[in-house]
Amino acid sequence: MGLSDDQLDDLRRHGFAVACRMLGTVADAEDVVQDALLRLTRTDPAPDEPAAWVTTVVTRRAIDVLRSARVRRETYVGPWLPEPLLEDPAPGPAERTALADSLSQALRAAFLLREAFAYDYPRIAAILDRNEPACRQLVTRARKHLEAARPRFDADEAAHDRLLARFVAAAEEGDLDELEALLHDDAVLYSDGGGKALAAKRPILGAARVARFMAGVARRRREHGIEPDAERVRVNGRPGHLRRHEDGRPATVLTIDVVDGRIAAVLIQRNPDKLAHL
Repeated sequence: MGLSDDQLDDLRRHGFAVACRMLGTVADAEDVVQDALLRLTRTDPAPDEPAAWVTTVVTRRAIDVLRSARVRRETYVGPWLPEPLLEDPAPGPAERTALADSLSQALRAAFLLREAFAYDYPRIAAILDRNEPACRQLVTRARKHLEAARPRFDADEAAHDRLLARFVAAAEEGDLDELEALLHDDAVLYSDGGGKALAAKRPILGAARVARFMAGVARRRREHGIEPDAERVRVNGRPGHLRRHEDGRPATVLTIDVVDGRIAAVLIQRNPDKLAHL
C-alpha cells in the first residue's frame, strides 16, 4: 500500500528539518528532500519505518552536498551565512555557520542528529554507517569544539528582543555611544551579500567599528529616503528584524547573538538568493 498525501507531507516536513539544519540553505534542502521522497515512492517493498528511512537518505545525501558546498564557498564573495528561516526553532545562524565551517561532514551530521533530533546512538550509527563508539566520539568532539570555540549565548528571549530593539533604534539615531555600550568590546559583524547585494566583504571586528558601520548604513538609508520601518520576526528561533524593498521583496534580515547581556555578534543576511524564499 502506498503512502497517503498527508503521510508524504509529514515526511517532507521531517526531511526538510533534517536537511535544512545540516545545509543551511532552503534550495539545497528542498532538492535533497525531493530526491529522497522520489526514491521512497519507487522503493518496493516500502520501508517499515518511512521516517527513519527518509532521515537516513536525507542525511547521507546532505553530506554529499556539504562536500561540494565547501568547494563552492572557497570562491564565495564575503562571509557566508545560512539562509534565514522565519518562525523556525532551528539552531541559530552563528551555530550553523560554526558547524558548517569548522566541523567535518560526519561530525556535523552526528552532532545534529543527536542534539537537534535526540536520536539514540544505534540509530545514528545506522544512518552514518559507523559503529556506535565512533558516533559517540564524533558527537563528543563536535560538542567540545563548539564549546571551546565560542561563548554560551544568553537564552532569555525577552531580554534578547529588548536589546535588539535598542540596538536598531540607536543605529537609526546614529547614537555611537549607545551602540558601543550595547556591544562587547570584541563584537563582530558578519554581512552576507554574496556579491549580489551591498555588504561588507570581511567581518567587522570591535565595538567601535561595528557601531560606525551600523550608523553609516542607517544614514545611507535616510539619504536615499528609505523609511526605517522593519518587521519584528523570529529568525531561526530567535528575535530578528526583516526589512523589505518598496516592492515588498525582502532586503535584509538582521539577528544578534547575546552574551552576558551584551551583543557579541551581529549577523546580516542581504544575499537576494538567500532571501527569496521569504
